[in-house]
Parts: sequence; structure tokens; C-alpha cells
Amino acid sequence: MRRWLPAPLLSATLLAVWLLLNNTLDPAHVVLGALLAVVVPWFTEPLRPERPRLRRPLVIVRLGLVVLWDIVLSNIEVARRILGPEAAIRPAFVWVPLDLADPHAIVSLAGIITMTPGTLSAELSADRRHLLVHAFNVDDEAGLVAQIKARYEAPLKEIFE
Repeated sequence: MRRWLPAPLLSATLLAVWLLLNNTLDPAHVVLGALLAVVVPWFTEPLRPERPRLRRPLVIVRLGLVVLWDIVLSNIEVARRILGPEAAIRPAFVWVPLDLADPHAIVSLAGIITMTPGTLSAELSADRRHLLVHAFNVDDEAGLVAQIKARYEAPLKEIFE
């Protein structure tokens, strides 16, 4: 089965997206979508040399809820800061030391930070041990680093390592 469908989730997603984009269940579109869903993973498989290993997938749900909650709170905080006095805004670049080694975990952390309003992942050091984060408002650099490590990095470490 793995030979015919090297990436079953990707195949299912491709078929679903094809049918949604065409907005039809016409048999011709189903067949063409299924053909694409089988052929595309065959050609893209060599481009995916390393697959992520999820050690504790249930932690993903908890992390997802934390991220959603932080996005809501960050939106409110950013709006409050923008509508308030300009002097109350203290942007800064902060280097966050990483305990993560898995490249998928590092990319996930960078993505989470970027999705959260008011923060942006700016650079990864060459040795992959530090992530440069730009924050819209930084009152306490050590507190920001501790928050990122506790809320995002620790669960990602459980998931990937």
C-alpha cells in the first residue's frame, strides 16, 4: 500500500482540495482528482527526505488551544497598544536560546511565534541554537523568553523529541 500511496494524508488532502476548488462531484473530476492524488506524491516523495516523528500527538491538541488563546489575547493587547499612547510601545529584538534540535520542531516554533500578533520570527542562528524574535512590545526580555520556552517550546519538545 505504501508503494501506491507514499503519503496517504497528502493524497487525501489533494483529492479533497481538488474537489472543493472545482465545486463538483462530477465523476470526471473525481477520477482526475484521484489520479492527481496518487501521482503527485510519487514525484514529490524524493523532496521529503526527513519525516517528522510525533512522540506525543495528544500534546498537539493542548498546544493548539494554548496558541489559539494566545492569538486572541495578543490581538487585544496589540489593539490596546496601537490605540494608546505611542510612548507605551517598546519594540525589541530578542534572541531566544533553543533547546529544540528537531528541524520540524524549530520550524513549528518559528511559525507559532509569527502567527501570534505582536511577535515575529526574524532569524535562526547558523548553529540552530538561537531564534531571533521581534516583539511589538517588550517590558521584560527574560520574561518574553521564559514565556516562549514554557508555552511553546516545552510542548514542541514533548511532541517532536
